[in-house]
Amino acid sequence: MTEHDAVITWLLGVDPAIRWQVMRDLLDLPEADWGRERARVETDGWGARLLACQDPDGQWAGGAFFPADFTPDEWHRSGQPWTATAFALDQLREFGLDPRSDRARRTVALVGAHSRWDEGGQPYWQGEVEECINGRTVANGAYFGADVAALVDRLVDDRQPDGGWNCERAAGSPCSSFASTLNVLEGLLEYERATGGTDRSRDARRTGEDYLLTRHLFRRLTTGEPADPQFLDLLHPNRWRYDILRALDYFRAAGQLTGARPDRRLAEAIAHLRSRRQPDGTWRLDWDLRGRVWFKVNDGPGQPSPWITLRALRVLKWWGGNSA
Repeated sequence: MTEHDAVITWLLGVDPAIRWQVMRDLLDLPEADWGRERARVETDGWGARLLACQDPDGQWAGGAFFPADFTPDEWHRSGQPWTATAFALDQLREFGLDPRSDRARRTVALVGAHSRWDEGGQPYWQGEVEECINGRTVANGAYFGADVAALVDRLVDDRQPDGGWNCERAAGSPCSSFASTLNVLEGLLEYERATGGTDRSRDARRTGEDYLLTRHLFRRLTTGEPADPQFLDLLHPNRWRYDILRALDYFRAAGQLTGARPDRRLAEAIAHLRSRRQPDGTWRLDWDLRGRVWFKVNDGPGQPSPWITLRALRVLKWWGGNSA
């Protein structure tokens, strides 16, 4: 068995949420095969476990962004909690819960009827005020079939002069941030996949991509130094956080949707990703976010991560198969 075969075998043994994506993205199996495995996300493993934590009203932990029992002291003591509705939906989308399933459709309806944002009491699918949150809300809404067209229009209007987005825009920030921009780009891409997008949303996605590409995904324009050293460390789940693998996986997904060839400005990030591969063919989790979770999906920092390994392998497969 080759090193690559051993890694694939390891990934196939982890969880249905990983397995169906390995079958689709790495093994190129037909949808009839990976679709059956994807359906198991609802009934087995991490997906079923997270769905079992759902409240009767469709939310998780009784809140949209924060659990109902959250207090500011918790944030200072143990970190931001990740158990509320917004983050549960993020994970179910990553796991690949079939949006056509009855459970997914019921969840969309219940969240729309009962969940309100902590910041201003807005209905969930209308979005909040921060671009990071709204980008992921668009991604989840578009994926699961909610109507998020009005929120997409707001995000397009919230674009910064440099082409990206920043959650601190309302506080007066004049420039974009890596994390906010990627959160919005992922939402716009999911919206485009679901609906075809609009001229305005596609243009906004282009300028947001240019913001990241001109910085080679991690460098400051002014000095060329890494904007944040942690952008080069591999994190999962990312929640709202940025790293180069998350950005590379976005460009992979965008390229597969549109047929665009990989941009050569990704090459430096690709080289760094390759350098982080371990002798056994896996990638390790570099760090993890503090805070309350329903359960862990990695073995901890320093250990091989199936999620990071899956994402890295499919990025490199896309890059190697499409770049000249």
